[in-house]
Amino acid sequence: MDLSYPPDVEAFRLEIRAWIASQLPEDWTERRRDPHAAGEIAEGWNAMLHETGWSCPMWPLEYGGRGLSVVQAVVWSEELARVEAPIQPPAGGELLLGPTLLHFGTGAQKDRFLPPIVHGREVWCQGFSEPDAGSDLASLQTTAVREGDRYIINGHKIWTSQAQEADWIFMLARTNPDAPRHRGISYLLVPMHQPGIEVRPLVQPDGTAGFNEVHFSDAATDADNLVGGVDNGWGVAMSTLGFERGTSATSSWQRYERDWRAMVEEARRSGTASEPVMRQRLARAWSQIQIMRINGYRIVTAVLHPEVEDQTRALEAGTKTYWTEFHQELTNLGLDLLGPHGQVLTGGSAAPGVGLGDRPVVHPYPAGELQSAFLFARSGTIFGGTAQVQRNIIGERVLGLPREPPAAGSRPGAG
Repeated sequence: MDLSYPPDVEAFRLEIRAWIASQLPEDWTERRRDPHAAGEIAEGWNAMLHETGWSCPMWPLEYGGRGLSVVQAVVWSEELARVEAPIQPPAGGELLLGPTLLHFGTGAQKDRFLPPIVHGREVWCQGFSEPDAGSDLASLQTTAVREGDRYIINGHKIWTSQAQEADWIFMLARTNPDAPRHRGISYLLVPMHQPGIEVRPLVQPDGTAGFNEVHFSDAATDADNLVGGVDNGWGVAMSTLGFERGTSATSSWQRYERDWRAMVEEARRSGTASEPVMRQRLARAWSQIQIMRINGYRIVTAVLHPEVEDQTRALEAGTKTYWTEFHQELTNLGLDLLGPHGQVLTGGSAAPGVGLGDRPVVHPYPAGELQSAFLFARSGTIFGGTAQVQRNIIGERVLGLPREPPAAGSRPGAG
C-alpha cells in the first residue's frame, strides 16, 4: 500500500491548492455557516466548475473535461475536502451517464451528449427502479418497442432523482419479453420534454421533494439513442451502478471526520464526553474513519499497480457497503449525543442541503442538519444496490462462494 504520492502528483497538489484558494471567497470558512450565503456561493461555484471543465475533471479534453489521471482526480477531491469547498450536486449526467458513455457510447453519442453535461447545459436523471423492481432490477416491466427509427416506451419508474428538472433520462426498458430477464433489457437515452412523460414528485420524510415517479405513455426516442447494443442493457447498467456505488477513494473520510469532530465538541459541551460508553462509541467511530482512509489508499495503490488489483477486488466491492452502514452508525451516535434534545425539531423551514443537496420544500419540516443527515443516511444502504445485494455480489463474484438459492416461486433459470 502506498502512503505517499509521486513527486509530480504532489506538484499538481500545490498547483490545484492555489487555484482553489483563488476561486473561493477569503471568508468562505465563516460564510459557509450561513445557509443563505453558502447557497449563493455554492451556486456560483457549481457554475464555475461547469464553465471551466472541472465538473468532470477525468473526462477527455475533447469533450470539455480536464483530462486528469485517476491519481490527479483523487488529489483534486482531497483538496476540495480539505477546505470544505461547496459540494457539487451529484447529478446523474456527470457521475453516472458520462462515464458509461465514455465506455459504451458510440462516437456520435459522445459528441452529442458529453459536452452539454460538462458545461451544465443539460440535466440528466436515472430511470432504473420501478415499483416492483428495486433491488431485483431484472424484474422491470417498462417496455420499449422498435417502430421504424424510434423506440416507443411505456411503463413506470420510481425514486427518480432530479426528474422534475431533467432534460433527459437514461433508462432501462424491456425490448425482448421472450428472452431471459437479464438478457432482454436495453439501455436508452430519452428526452424528458415530450408528450407521454409525466413526473410526479414524492415527498420525503424531511418534507422535501428529491424523488419522483415518472410515467411513460407512448413516449419516444430515436433508435440511435440506444447504448451498448439491443438487449445488452443489463451489462451497461451494471457499469453505471458501479460508478454510483463508488466514492472518492481517499477524500470521503474527511467529511466523516469533520462530523466526528463536531460530535466530540458537542460531547464536551454537554458533558457526555466523560461517560465511558459514549467515549467508547466516539473512539470506535474514529477508528472506523481511519479504516476508511487507509482502505482508500489501498484502492488507489491498486490503480497505480495493476499487478495487485486482484488482491483489492473484495475491498473495492465492499467500500459502498462499509461507508453507507458507517454513515448510519455515525448519525445514530450524533442523535444520541443530543439526547432528548435530538427529538426536538429546531431547524429552519428550508432544507439544510444534506444528501442530494438543496431540494424543494413541499411541507416545511424544521429538521436540523444532523437530523436531516440521520434521515438521509437511511437511504445509503438502499441506493446503488442494497447492502444485502452487495454482500451477495461480494460472496459470489469476489470470493467465489456458491450462489444464493432462488427464492420460492421464482422462475428457474430466470437469472
